Amino acid sequence: MPTKEQVIEALKECYDPEIGINIVDLGLIYGVDIDEATGKVKVTFTLTSPFCPLGEDLVECIRLRVGSLEGVKEVEYELTFDPPWTPQMATEEGKTLLRLMGVPI
Repeated sequence: MPTKEQVIEALKECYDPEIGINIVDLGLIYGVDIDEATGKVKVTFTLTSPFCPLGEDLVECIRLRVGSLEGVKEVEYELTFDPPWTPQMATEEGKTLLRLMGVPI
């Protein structure tokens, strides 16, 4: 089974298609739960907007990337908007990239 850190690294391969920053550095990942007994990994995440038309693309990327990790038998996801995403949730690297794009933080 992968560690939480390995799951996070895999999620860094998923990019918000409109912004071009990975979903970890954007601060879209709210939680990773690993059940070693069942091989299930649950990812709780949000979108930059509830109206994001590409949310299904991110779900598919999460399923593919996490599902490819050794020992993972099932990938579950929970999409939440509580709390709503703001640019302040981004990592320092994400904030730097957002600033370069002109996003006020």
